[in-house]
Amino acid sequence: MLKKLAVAAACALTLTSYAAVAQESTLVIKLSHVVADDTPKGQGALMFQRLVDERLEGKVRVEVYPNSSLYGDANELEALRNNEVQMLAPSLAKFDQYTKQLQVFDLPFMFDDLEAVNRFQKRAKGRQLLRSMEDQNIVGLAYWHNGMKQMSATKALRLPDDAAGLKFRIQNSKVLDAQFAQLGATAVKMPFAEVYKGLQSGQVQGAENPWSNLYSQRLHEVQPFITETNHGVLDYMLISNARFWYGIPHQIRTELEAIIDEVTYAVNRQAEEANLADRRRIEASGKSQIITLTPEQRQAWREAMRPVWQQFEGEIGSDVIKAAQVVNRKRHD
Repeated sequence: MLKKLAVAAACALTLTSYAAVAQESTLVIKLSHVVADDTPKGQGALMFQRLVDERLEGKVRVEVYPNSSLYGDANELEALRNNEVQMLAPSLAKFDQYTKQLQVFDLPFMFDDLEAVNRFQKRAKGRQLLRSMEDQNIVGLAYWHNGMKQMSATKALRLPDDAAGLKFRIQNSKVLDAQFAQLGATAVKMPFAEVYKGLQSGQVQGAENPWSNLYSQRLHEVQPFITETNHGVLDYMLISNARFWYGIPHQIRTELEAIIDEVTYAVNRQAEEANLADRRRIEASGKSQIITLTPEQRQAWREAMRPVWQQFEGEIGSDVIKAAQVVNRKRHD
């Protein structure tokens, strides 16, 4: 009985300490991310900061730290779990040590297009995944789009065999590692801030990125060929430290959630517009040749990578994979 009371007291003390932080005159939320201000995620962070300042002035202050200026790929999630930073928007590939289910977003050619991704994220299974890391002190607040990924390289990639022997930069993801292994290529894990230098030096010969990342980081200047594969989705999950988030007074948290919904809509719309615009800018620059796949070539890529689905079905869950397949307009049996 005494042991139970001691545990309950410890839990109450933890919650009280978070609530005390939340009840200070001004609640400070540090929002850190690894990309530039002019990307969809960067603009979303600034919009969140502005709307919070307008609507919760004096109650909440948001501090935004872009371009890995506070925390980078390697340490941002641990910083969040320790409440050294209160909000992040990491790409979905970063979470596999906390939940395997989110690996569904990394599976190559799982989603036909961004609309299919939208449908999955809005349905029950997609919403459920936002809460899949609460036991790790991470709570998902929203999905933010960056866009569908394209494959860039120092040579033209028209068929799967063209990638064999090349080194591709990837995020720290077992699925992405397996994806390139399936093509006979080598995956090299590298922080996003180092990608330009890695491509420029020849440390890696290729990468996968949405158009907005390719343009904002000037990657097209060091990648002579970009194949419009749309083979995967690079999305982010806006997250918070769970104990911090649930320690915020209910009324303020409700207002923050409403702002996040508004920002999410704007970010996702802007991401689509930015990718279209940046694709045109890259094409107009003449520095990189854009290769459009025929339906037959695209199907060849899909079939070459499909074994990766089976490889990770046990970890991700067949229910999650089936829910993702259902949202595509066309069946790919």
